[in-house]
Parts: sequence; C-alpha cells; structure tokens
Amino acid sequence: MHDLRYLRSHRAEAEAAFARKNVQLDLDTFYQIEEERVALLGAVEELKRQRNEASEEIGRRKRQGLDAADLLAAMRGVSDQVKEQEARLEHLESRVTEMARWMPNFPHQSVPAGTGSDDNVQVAAWGEPPRFDFAPQPHWEIAERLRLIDFTRGPKLAGSGFPLFWGRGAQLVRALVQLMLDLHTTRHGYTLVHPPIAVLSDCLEGTGQLPKLADDMYRLEGEDLWLNPTAEVPVTNIFRDEILEPGALPLKLTAYCPSFRREAGAYGKDTRGIVRLHQFDKVELVRFCLPERSYDEHEALRRDVEDVLQALEMPYRVMLLCGGDLSFAAAKCYDFEAYAAGEGRWLEVSSCSNFEQFQARRAGIRFRREAGAKPEVAGTLNASGIALPRTVIALLENGQQADGSVRLPQALVPYMGGVGVLRPEN
Repeated sequence: MHDLRYLRSHRAEAEAAFARKNVQLDLDTFYQIEEERVALLGAVEELKRQRNEASEEIGRRKRQGLDAADLLAAMRGVSDQVKEQEARLEHLESRVTEMARWMPNFPHQSVPAGTGSDDNVQVAAWGEPPRFDFAPQPHWEIAERLRLIDFTRGPKLAGSGFPLFWGRGAQLVRALVQLMLDLHTTRHGYTLVHPPIAVLSDCLEGTGQLPKLADDMYRLEGEDLWLNPTAEVPVTNIFRDEILEPGALPLKLTAYCPSFRREAGAYGKDTRGIVRLHQFDKVELVRFCLPERSYDEHEALRRDVEDVLQALEMPYRVMLLCGGDLSFAAAKCYDFEAYAAGEGRWLEVSSCSNFEQFQARRAGIRFRREAGAKPEVAGTLNASGIALPRTVIALLENGQQADGSVRLPQALVPYMGGVGVLRPEN
C-alpha cells in the first residue's frame, strides 16, 4: 500500500511509475476522490472544534447560572452536521482505500523499461550448459524410466498438476529441501521457521497477492483461509501489525513449505512433466531490514540464491526484470533461470525481489531505531531459495548419462545416503 500523503504530492511520479509497470488505473477519479476526502476531513475537524468550544462555553454558563439554551441548540445542529459529514467521509475513505489496494509498487529507477519477459536484461551467468554425445531426453522420460515420478497414479489422487514422487524421486525432493535449509541456516545466517500451510486474507493483503491474484489461489470453502500460494506470505506476515524493537533488524528467516496455485498451465503449454504444477515445493528466504538498506540486502539475497545453484552445479543466468514483468508488489526483481539440457531451454527457479516498504506498509510491519523512537515502516525482501520442481528438471536433464542413469551433484550425495548416481531400480 502506498502512503496516501506521498501519492497526493507526487502525482506525476505515480503516473510514470504505473505506466512503467504497464498498469492502467483511473487516477483522475482517485485524485478527485482523495482531494474531496482531504477537504471533508478538514471540514469535519473544524466542526468538531466548534462543538468542543460550544461544549466548554455551555459548561461555563451553567457553572455561572447563565442560560445556555441557544448554545445547546447550536451544538445539536453542529453534532448533526458532524454525524452526516463523518458518514460521507467514511464512504470516501472506503473508496480511496479500495482504489489504493489495486495500485502496484513503484519500480526502482534501475529497472529497465519494457512490457514483458522479452524485455528483461541478463546481468550475470554461471556455468556452461552440458553437451552430450547422445540425444538428451526430457525429464519426464528420465523420471519414468528411473521410476522417480509416477505420472499415472498422481492424477488419481488429486487430478493433474499434483505430482507423485516415488522412491529415489521422493528421496531427492527431501534431500534438496534439507540441503538448502542447511545451507541457509549454517552458512547464510537465516533462522529456520515452519509456518502453517493455510493463511488468512489479511496475510495475502499484506504481501500483495490480494486483491489482484484471488483467482489464481485456492480458498477453503466456508473459511477465511487460503492455501499458501508461496511461503513468502506466511513468513513475511509473522510480524504483521507489530513493532519490532531496536536491534531486531536486519532479520533473516527461511522456511520450507508446500505451495499451491490454481493456474498451472498456460493455454496448453508445458502440460507434460513438472514444469507447471498446482502443488510445488520450495525453500523460501525472507529478509526484514532498515528501509535505507534494502538494496544492499537485495544484493546479499541474490548471492544466497546463487550459492544454492552453484552448490548444485547448475548452469544459470540472472535476469533483471523490466517494469512490465515485475510482480504487483516488487520494486526490483532478479529472476534466476537454470538451464535444462533435455529440452534445451532456461527455466525460472527463483525470483529475488525487493519490495522496499510496500509490503510492510500494507501489513503494518514497523520498527523502532531506538527505545522510545517513533515507529517506522520496515523494508522486506524475499527469494525462492530455491523452487524444487524445475530444479529437479534441471538436475535430471543435465545429469543424464549415456547408460540412462543420472549423475547427482556432489553436494547432494550425503543427503541421498551416499548415492551419487540414480539408476533404474527393480
């Protein structure tokens, strides 16, 4: 949520920012209503001042035995006006708040212009895509041959888009999660949390998924609960409507949490395998910081993600998202794309975002710089550290060998019980 006072005094900046995000908003109506609201607020405060003065004068006259009938009549008239105007003010505030809910965060000045993914800019790369002396296979063929994923029985349980990992495949998922959590807690200094899978609407409002993404999420019927669309939501909202005391920032949290999204496909695209799913696993990284430190924290968060990808020996590239491809809440975002050799393409495995104070203002996350100081709005950031389905794809497709087996990166071997090569099992 934006600071309404800032929006009032920076209309040109707001219009330019929303245009850079390729968002169409009726700002004329918003500013008209906001101007009326501010004027009415001043009028109501003036009426209340008059009412208070009349009340004091009535008290004074009564103490002196003087008649106050005229003031009592006048005060009743003022009170009626206050009641009427406050009802109008409440209506205007509701309209302004509802319109502000749909206003995305401003993109940072370093974000390139553009309308979609084709306009994103590569800013870094690591590793070389593997080359084979045989025709590489896509991950679904590898997974079926090695009995890592059961593509037939999975849909029997929950329909399409809900994977059933099997045997070594299930072990691989657990190994990846534990490797990442160990890396982030022991090397990167994150505190491990284990949040609920279901979240309240207020949490989704706080991080910016509501109202825009309501149709992309699963809501529990008859409850004000939603299945977690990304662990960013429960972890960020741990401190919703709280004031963090001096010394609490910066704060770094990591969590594993299964996540859910309704829109798993895009007009028939990626219907095979596990590129797009309704349920997916990932490890989340969330940072809370002093607002003026958010871009230093963003670069540090980016290094944490790169550390995971390098530990997994996974060739990747880092894309700086253009304004039109940024999420609703992000001011700046790096996408990490891992190379998948079987399909010969890059797959997004992490988004590393700086929200500046946008989420914290919506969620009421504040802090004090020193004891007794006025509370300020914190900065928040998050990244996938990293998402599993496409990580599994890249590991299988890049690690495949001529005999049909798959070589695993050395860092995973201890988490796989010493198994460094996946082979067909009886």
